[in-house]
Amino acid sequence: MSENTQSKKTRTGSVVSNRMEKSVVVLVERKVRHKLYGKYLKTSVKYLADDPENRCNIGDTVLIEECRPLSKKKRWRVRTILEQAV
Repeated sequence: MSENTQSKKTRTGSVVSNRMEKSVVVLVERKVRHKLYGKYLKTSVKYLADDPENRCNIGDTVLIEECRPLSKKKRWRVRTILEQAV
């Protein structure tokens, strides 16, 4: 049998909340083209991500990756902090 090496999904977003212990809320924005009119619309999704060392602060830009379900809503893990908030 051949090996299926699937790469994990990654998203880039900004931290909106870090009030929970070992968890952060990451807001990911993207632009989607309207099917009929062609106008670009901004859509956003909030992901609950695992931050085991509590390194993230509000306003940080982070890279999150998909992982196994860690709790009811947590399915993402913070891979790296791309930019620190001032």
